[in-house]
Amino acid sequence: MGYTKEQLLARLQELKIDFACYDHPVVLTVEEQKKYVGHLGGALSKNLLLKDKKHRLYVVSALEHTKIDMKILSQRLGLGKGGLRMAPEENLLQVLQVPLGCVTPFALINESASAVSLLLDQGFKSKQSCYFHPLTNDVTIALTSSNLDKFLISIGKQPAYLDLEASPAVGKDNPPDLAHLVPSDVPVSSEQPAEHMTPAKVTLQNNTPKETGKAKPKVQGKGAESSQSKVEKPNNDTSVKKFVNDVFDAMSPLFLSEVSKKLNLTKEEVSSKLDLDGLRGLLAPDLECVMTSLKNASYAAGVDAGFETMLNYGLNGRPSRK
Repeated sequence: MGYTKEQLLARLQELKIDFACYDHPVVLTVEEQKKYVGHLGGALSKNLLLKDKKHRLYVVSALEHTKIDMKILSQRLGLGKGGLRMAPEENLLQVLQVPLGCVTPFALINESASAVSLLLDQGFKSKQSCYFHPLTNDVTIALTSSNLDKFLISIGKQPAYLDLEASPAVGKDNPPDLAHLVPSDVPVSSEQPAEHMTPAKVTLQNNTPKETGKAKPKVQGKGAESSQSKVEKPNNDTSVKKFVNDVFDAMSPLFLSEVSKKLNLTKEEVSSKLDLDGLRGLLAPDLECVMTSLKNASYAAGVDAGFETMLNYGLNGRPSRK
């Protein structure tokens, strides 16, 4: 069971951390939050939960207007251009133990999030107060960056403030400058998400012949190897999460183009006003849920069809006698 808002606020009081608390209706975006606390003069934040190919998680907390290029950030971490993606909603619930719209550095108080890396915008250091949700998005608390540091240190997280808009060269002579921030461990509850254990892989594992003492003909060995690669690779390449990311990657340029035409602005101007990463973070979980349901339904239909065929024709491919 994760920390509650009340427990978190009590912890801040125990640490003698000064903060102001503002109640408001539930909000899912920075723009909505701004309606209720934007006039107070503090620095609003956008917070992303990202995931790399090894299932390691990263919370990126930045000022609302900071531009975050995930490809550049991925390279700076030493993960390659496509090493980072938006984490699925199940990671919010299982690791950070907060619902959608509640990702902030405060979620790292939960023990299940001990292996999550935190990347903070250096812009917070120059602000008089910073705004974050305290594990629930119907409240906003304001505190200084030094008090945020005090909280983070109390839970064993050394604050790492970065220029998230920087684009340093990464190569043979220029190692990734943020590689030291890559987690060494993987959160236990998300080490192997359910989506990666697809029905096709389970079937393959159950039907793979056991090794015997007899040597297999080379032709069969090659066939078995190529057959396995043909089954496993499509599962990885066509996973639900990758499909959803490919859809967003393909649609984002088209979306920017259409909006720029409608508003008579350049794509750069539109891109600077829209938080596409935040939009992706809001929409991706719902689309992943729909695609997972379709994928499971297709698999179930295939199993039913195969079972019906077995009943009609028997295991030897001949019509069964009733």
